[in-house]
Amino acid sequence: MTWRDRHVLVAGARRTGISVVDVLLFLGARVTVADGDPAQLDTLGDRPVARTRELAALPAGCDLVVTSPGFRTDSPLALAARDASVPMIGEPELAFLLGGEPEVCPDGPPRWLAVTGTNGKTTTTTMLEAILRAAGVDAVACGNIGLPVVDALRAGHPVLAVELSSFQLEWSPSVRPYAGALLNLAEDHLDWHGSMAAYGAAKARVLRGEVAVGGLDDREAAALLLAAPAPRHVGFTRGAPGPGELGIVDGRLVDRAFGDRVPLAEVADVAPPGPPGEANALAAAALARAHGVPPEAVAAGLRAVAPGAHRGAVVAEAGGVRWVDDSKATNPHAAAASLAGHDRVVWVAGGLLKGADVTDLVVAHRGRLAGAVVLGRDRDAVAAALARHAPEVPVRDVGGGDDGPVSDRASDTASESMLRAARAAAGLAQPGDTVLLAPAAASMDMFRDYAARGDAFAAAARTVAGGAGPRGAAVPDEAPSPTGGGAA
Repeated sequence: MTWRDRHVLVAGARRTGISVVDVLLFLGARVTVADGDPAQLDTLGDRPVARTRELAALPAGCDLVVTSPGFRTDSPLALAARDASVPMIGEPELAFLLGGEPEVCPDGPPRWLAVTGTNGKTTTTTMLEAILRAAGVDAVACGNIGLPVVDALRAGHPVLAVELSSFQLEWSPSVRPYAGALLNLAEDHLDWHGSMAAYGAAKARVLRGEVAVGGLDDREAAALLLAAPAPRHVGFTRGAPGPGELGIVDGRLVDRAFGDRVPLAEVADVAPPGPPGEANALAAAALARAHGVPPEAVAAGLRAVAPGAHRGAVVAEAGGVRWVDDSKATNPHAAAASLAGHDRVVWVAGGLLKGADVTDLVVAHRGRLAGAVVLGRDRDAVAAALARHAPEVPVRDVGGGDDGPVSDRASDTASESMLRAARAAAGLAQPGDTVLLAPAAASMDMFRDYAARGDAFAAAARTVAGGAGPRGAAVPDEAPSPTGGGAA
C-alpha cells in the first residue's frame, strides 16, 4: 500500500490519535485531524496537519478515515464515509496493515497475541506480558491497555500482547492475531453496538487467527469458540481440563493443549486471587503457550504480576469496616465477581449502565447486601431492581450524574456526590462489613474515567473513616469521549 501523499482523516486527537498522526506523517501521508475539542487540536503543536472541528463530513480528497473507537458505526462521520465509499478503520487495523511496511517494520510484522472479553482484559494482558518477558521474549502490552499499537509497532517489539475492546474490533476488519483469546461475554456496551448479537460478533473477531482461545466456563464465550474459524481451538476452564484445554488440578494450572498434563503454576501464584484471576491466568498461559513459552516462564510471570489499581484495592479501614475500590467493575458481570468476594457488603453502585440490566446481579447477591448507596445517571434502575428483588435492603440515593458532560465544575460536583455516598455508606455499615465500590456501570456521567471515580471514592472513604491509608494508584484506561483518540 502506498501512503505517500495519501489524504487521511484522523478522527480524534487524544493520545492514540496523535500516535496515528505521527506514523502517517512519517510515511509521507497528508493528514487532516478532526476533534470537537479545540484544546485537543492544540496538543498537535506544530505538526504539519490540517485541523477541523467538523465531525460529520469528510474533507475534500479524503481517501481514508482512521477513527477513535468512540465513534459508532452509525455516527454522522461513519455515515459520511460510507456514502463517499471511503474506508473507515481503527488504530489497531492501521497497525496491522503497517506491519507489512518495511519502513515501519524492517524485520517483518510482529506476532499478535490478543485478548478481549467483557471483563478481565487488562489483567489478562498484563499477565501475558509478564509471562512472555519471563521467557525472555521481547514483548510489550499495548492497545486498550494504554500504549497505542502503532507505537509498539514502531518500537520494534517482535511480539505484541494486544488488549482489544469491542469498539476497536468493530473497526478492525482485517486484524487476525496469531492467537486470540475471548475471556467471557456478558451484557455491556449494548447502547453502542445495538444488540448482544452485534456485540458478540465484534468480540469474536479476535478468534480468526491460527489459534482461538476461549473460556469454557462462560456459555457465550464457549459457543463463540466452537464457531470460530481458527484452525486450532483451545479452551480454558477452572475445572479439570480435557484434551486441548488448560485447567486446574489439585491447586495447579495444568496444560493439556500444548503438552500432556504439563503443570504450569500454582494457583497460589495468581494475583488477584479468586475465580476471575484464575480464569485470566489460564487465558494468559494459553496465549503464551501458543507462542511456545516454556512452562516455568508461566509461573515466573504470574508471580511477577501485582494487581492493578481500582480492581479490589482496600483504600481504608476503620471501626471494623473495610472500604474497597473496585471502580473497574464497569458492568454487571464484573460487579457480580466483585460482590462474590465479600460476605456482607454495603454496595456503592450506579453510573452509566449502557443498556445493561442489573436484575440478575441483584437477585444473585441480595443475600450478602447490608445496604446499598446509588449514585449516577442510571441510579434509578439500580434502586428499582433492589426495591423489586431485595426490598429488605436499605437503599440511599445520593444523586449525581445529571449535570451533562464532565467538566471541571461537574467533577467537583461528582466528588461531592461521592463524599455523600461514603457518608451514607458509613451510616449503613456495621463492624465486619465491607463498603464496596463496584458500580456495575461506566463512570463518564460524572467522572473523567473509572480511575478518577476510584480516586474520588478512596478520598471520600479516608475522609469518612478517619484517614486510613490507600493501597494502589490510578492507572486510567477506560474509554474516553467519542472525540478522543484512545481505545475503549
